[in-house]
Amino acid sequence: MEVSGKKKIVIGVDESEQSVYALQWILEYLVAPFPGDSPFKIYLVHARPTATCVLLMAGPADVLPSVELDLKRMGTRALEKAKGLCQNRSLRDFESEMVEGDARNVLCEAVERHGADILAVGSHGYGAIKRAVLGSVSDYCAHHAKCTVMIIKKPKH
Repeated sequence: MEVSGKKKIVIGVDESEQSVYALQWILEYLVAPFPGDSPFKIYLVHARPTATCVLLMAGPADVLPSVELDLKRMGTRALEKAKGLCQNRSLRDFESEMVEGDARNVLCEAVERHGADILAVGSHGYGAIKRAVLGSVSDYCAHHAKCTVMIIKKPKH
């Protein structure tokens, strides 16, 4: 899955501190040792939930356009922050994308689309009950992604 000598890494990006930490970890431990010419091509992928999915939990359909706009803005903010972190590390070989859908599916599909060697995701550290209700993106990806999956946990200090 290597093209032009570079390994491909898909990184799941959202506005959470866990996501930011996961990207910072990748940049620190995989990219920083190679200043100027990283052996990695990075794909920053934000999975934007559909407005109708959010509204099923939140309220009436007449607010659909407003919710849609807010979801796009949140995704844009998350990607802009991630791109800034990459640029601050002088990383030149990266792309970003926002894809509508469930994060579990979006990330596994991005792995296949880009021919990724590694998928990196942050861990929210939910307990068993919350994980059972919300589902675990990292757990799903660990079982379904067609590449190595790195689940990066932020230390609790």
